[in-house]
Amino acid sequence: MIYNTRKRWLAEREKRVLLFGMSGLGKTYLSNVLRTTGSWFHYSVDYRIGTRYMGEHIVDNFKREAMNNKFLARLLMNDSIYIASNITFKNLEPLSTFLGKPGNVDLGGISIKEYRRRQELHRRAEIASLQDTAHFIERSKDLYRYPNFVCDSGGSICEVINPYDPEDALMSFLARHLLLVWIRGSEERTEQMKRRFNLSPKPMYYRPEFFDSQWSLYLEQHELAPESVDPDHFVRWIFTEAIKQRKPRYEAMYRRWGVVVEASDLDDVSDEESIIDAIGDAIERRGSASA
Repeated sequence: MIYNTRKRWLAEREKRVLLFGMSGLGKTYLSNVLRTTGSWFHYSVDYRIGTRYMGEHIVDNFKREAMNNKFLARLLMNDSIYIASNITFKNLEPLSTFLGKPGNVDLGGISIKEYRRRQELHRRAEIASLQDTAHFIERSKDLYRYPNFVCDSGGSICEVINPYDPEDALMSFLARHLLLVWIRGSEERTEQMKRRFNLSPKPMYYRPEFFDSQWSLYLEQHELAPESVDPDHFVRWIFTEAIKQRKPRYEAMYRRWGVVVEASDLDDVSDEESIIDAIGDAIERRGSASA
C-alpha cells in the first residue's frame, strides 16, 4: 500500500485513494463530499466509460431508436435535430440503458448476441478507464492544481480483474498509484440494495463465465428460449447471485491490496476530515492485523 501507516496517511499532502464496492454504498457520495472542498479531483470511472469510451455507442443506440419513428427519422436525416447523451456523475442512465437487458424485445430486451457484444464493449471500456487513472492523477495536478485525488470506481471493478492473482497487472498498477479502500456493506445493507433493485432493476456488467452459467441455469429452470425471457425478471433473478459472487472478490482485493471501511461507519460522515480519519483508522487496523 502506498500509505502503510495512519501517521503517513495523515501527513501526506497529496492523498490518492480509489473507492470500491457495490453500487449504492456511498462511493459517489464520499467522492462528492471530497470534491466540494476544492482540493480533491473526483475521477468517476463510470463517467469516463460513458463519455470517452462508450459515448459514440450510446448515441448510436439513441439514433437507432429514433430512426424507428418516422417523424424523428426525417428530422435526423436532414440534420434538423441532433441527439446527444447527457451523462453526468449523478446520472449514468445513458450508460445503463446502452448495456440493456437480455430477452424478449417486445418487453424491452435485446438479443443475447447483442447483449454479449455490449458487455464486451463495457469490459474493455472499464479496463481502459481504470488504466487512465494515473494519467488523470497527473492531469489533475498539472492542469487544475488539485493536490488530492479520489477515484470513484464502478461496482464491477471486481469483474474485470482477477483478485486471486497476486500479480494481476491492473490491480498492481492501481495499487502503485492509489490507496484502495473497500466500502463494505452489512447484510442489512445488502437486503436494502436488493429491495431497491427489485423496484427498479437496472442493467449491470457481469464476467462472461458468470453470466453464461447463470443464463443457462435460468433458461433451464424456467424452460424458456432466450427470445422469450422477461428481461426484468431475469436481471432481478441474477442480481442476488451477482452480489454473492462479488463479495469474496472484493474481500480478496482488500486483503491483498487495500483497506476496508464499513459503510455503516460512514453514515454520519459529511466532511473531509471525517473521511480522512475513517481511512486512517482503516490503515491502522490493517497494520495491527498484519503485525
